[in-house]
Amino acid sequence: MSREAPPEEEAPGDGGGGGGGGGECQGEGGCYLALCARPVHFEKANPVNCVFFDEANKQVFAVRSGGATGVVVKGLEDKNPISFRMEDKGEVKCIKFSLGNKILAVQRTLKNVDFLNFIPDSPQLEYTQECKTKNANILGFCWTSSTEIVFITDQGIEFYQVLPEKRSLKLLKNQNINVNWYMYCPESSVILLSTTVLGNVLQPFYFKSGTMSKLSKFEIELPAAPKSSKLILSERDIAMATIYGQLYVLYLRHHSRTSNSTGAEVVLYHLPREGSCKKTHILKLNRTGKFALNVVDNLVVVHHQDTETSVIFDIKLKGEFDGTTTIHQFVLPPRSIQPYQIPVAGPASVTSQSPVPCKLYSSSWIVFQPDIIISASEGYLWNLQVKLEPVVYLLPDKGKLMDFLLQRKECKMVILSVCSQMLSEPGRGSLSVIATVFDKLNHEYKKYLEAEQSYTMVVEAGQSRSNPLLKRPVRTQAVIDQSDMYTHVLSVFTEKKEAPHKFTIAVLMEYIRSLNQFQIAVQACLLLSLESIYPPAHQLSLDMLKRLSTANDEIVEVLLSKHQVLAALRFIRGIGGHDSISARKFLDAAKQAEDDMLFYTIFRFFEQRNQRLRGNPSFTPGEHCEEHVTFFKQVFGEQALMKPTTF
Repeated sequence: MSREAPPEEEAPGDGGGGGGGGGECQGEGGCYLALCARPVHFEKANPVNCVFFDEANKQVFAVRSGGATGVVVKGLEDKNPISFRMEDKGEVKCIKFSLGNKILAVQRTLKNVDFLNFIPDSPQLEYTQECKTKNANILGFCWTSSTEIVFITDQGIEFYQVLPEKRSLKLLKNQNINVNWYMYCPESSVILLSTTVLGNVLQPFYFKSGTMSKLSKFEIELPAAPKSSKLILSERDIAMATIYGQLYVLYLRHHSRTSNSTGAEVVLYHLPREGSCKKTHILKLNRTGKFALNVVDNLVVVHHQDTETSVIFDIKLKGEFDGTTTIHQFVLPPRSIQPYQIPVAGPASVTSQSPVPCKLYSSSWIVFQPDIIISASEGYLWNLQVKLEPVVYLLPDKGKLMDFLLQRKECKMVILSVCSQMLSEPGRGSLSVIATVFDKLNHEYKKYLEAEQSYTMVVEAGQSRSNPLLKRPVRTQAVIDQSDMYTHVLSVFTEKKEAPHKFTIAVLMEYIRSLNQFQIAVQACLLLSLESIYPPAHQLSLDMLKRLSTANDEIVEVLLSKHQVLAALRFIRGIGGHDSISARKFLDAAKQAEDDMLFYTIFRFFEQRNQRLRGNPSFTPGEHCEEHVTFFKQVFGEQALMKPTTF
């Protein structure tokens, strides 16, 4: 993999602790990292075909014979690859499209970059820009917008505006500075330059709509005093990524084997737009060897080639604070990325062959930020993904598990399933654990309610026009509200009647206590769920519903979708809405449940409703229940239909 210890720090055969081989997903809980199911497949690198990756557009370029026999561009988001040919004017060093794929830039020499417009009805003529600084060599270039580009040379940076219709470039700004290497973070539009002899003084620049700002430079602390005055800090030990909305520079520090250190570590430097860059977090790897870094779902993932395992760190979780920095251990035990099968390409007759297992943690893998892994030798580009289900079994501490899950993007269904498990055997939690989980969920729920309330107040006060930056709060999956809790957890829990009566009441009361603690108004649906075990709750809930009837339709829909037809009917009766509900919707759901007695009960309920409301048990044509009447007759016979009662 791409980041490794300097040779003098290597020791043969030392895996630095950690698990065994790459298939290590057995035991308690499986693999919590996986390669995406639909990778980008491209022609693998070979003497004729050169492969390039553009980190801004997340595109792979396969350039055959310098472009003369074709260039194919593929991206993870792209439905259709871009294919074209260009004149072979020498070896391609770097090739990238502008944001939006309208202008292609190609570097073939150390002195200039060639441009080609991909704009409809625009002539396919190349134009060239030479770097302005005399005797400078171009190290590479980055597009910062659809028409702005930065050349990085060994003597500084040059910021240009591209004028495609004039087929020329205009210099906007340049800065002289000795450069060893550079790195670009497209998500934050920041270019980082390595300067000075040792390479450990880093100078960031920020680009936005035609402006270039110099941020404060900072020094990376090297593990030991350098013995020689040569470049020590390599770009392979540095990464830049946005974590929880903040830009960080990640430094992989390989400790010398002679020191008393327990292994390598990743040091995080927080890089703000204004103010100085500070060392804020240290991630302890407790092992040595070759590493590579990714950032996925705000988690720092560190891959270890020797043991073919990876670990994850979450800087939001509590660590050990030493006054300036927070020291973190990995959240979960080391595990391999989930085994991946490469499908066999070829005609249908051949593809019946079983797929080939992909060599994980291969030395030919190259990682890019935030979550890209490329195997140039196999011709694949993957997104790395975090799987949350296995985490549930690897983090037995429910409080810590909730802290971890609440920060993840796709967390809702996993959190609700944890809540359900926690209330049922064999993994039933103690009331104190259940209370902790409810409090953590309601803390997030309250934060969202307050943000929503503040936004509404500003809008109603008419101040939103004067504040164009005001945005409606985003409802993330971490917001588990009362209807989520009722439909997915509490209604199922009370229906099952598995738990002791006292425990059931205690759980419901605990949830209501937690809501009260966070000053969240209790919705009626919760009190209705108490009705079967605590009758006085029924009247209380009805009184509330006269004032508040927000999530009722949603609750009915969810209960029906889960085939809890009787629970849905009980709920709607409890709130007094049973005279206006659609008979067909309930009969459809009852039929899908494939339970004849359930269907009979629901059918009979609506016959009785018809009799009460219209004096006749039969359905009107407008209710569209003909197929259900036919089905009822087939199963129970016509004589089972209710007869009109006459007075």
